[in-house]
Amino acid sequence: MTGPESEGTKVRRAVCPGSFDPVTNGHLDIIARASKLYDVVHVAVMVNTSKKGLFTVEERMELIRRATAEYGNVQVESHHGLLVDFCKERDIPAIVKGLRAVSDFDYELQMAQMNNGLSGVETLFVPTNPTYSFLSSSLVKEVAAWGGDVSHLVPPHVLDVLAERLTKG
Repeated sequence: MTGPESEGTKVRRAVCPGSFDPVTNGHLDIIARASKLYDVVHVAVMVNTSKKGLFTVEERMELIRRATAEYGNVQVESHHGLLVDFCKERDIPAIVKGLRAVSDFDYELQMAQMNNGLSGVETLFVPTNPTYSFLSSSLVKEVAAWGGDVSHLVPPHVLDVLAERLTKG
């Protein structure tokens, strides 16, 4: 084994969770920034059985893997259940979340406090790049469904799959 773990030092791990249906440039900005701060960044595609996604969990994971391949320290996995359980199972002490607006903060603060209370896992908030402050997967899907140009909001391979999926209906 090589790297930090072989030298007996603790590997700094964090998780970037989300539904990523589909992954956007805003998501990727947060993941890229986290990958510069941590040795290993786990991207957790959270499974919400009450929601019907445009893409399967496996498809989302593959889209993220393609988009993050250049980083080398990003691992993409899925999880059904509490995020803190995902963190405990992998010895992850930190959750990294992007914040677009004050409205995000209100919700994410409650989640961060709950997660910390349940497990001691810390949440780090990263302000979103202003270029992506309005961006969400839901908006991307809606605009694309109506024929709008979302090419600047998602990676090219995601745009291709999104266009194909929306044409098939």
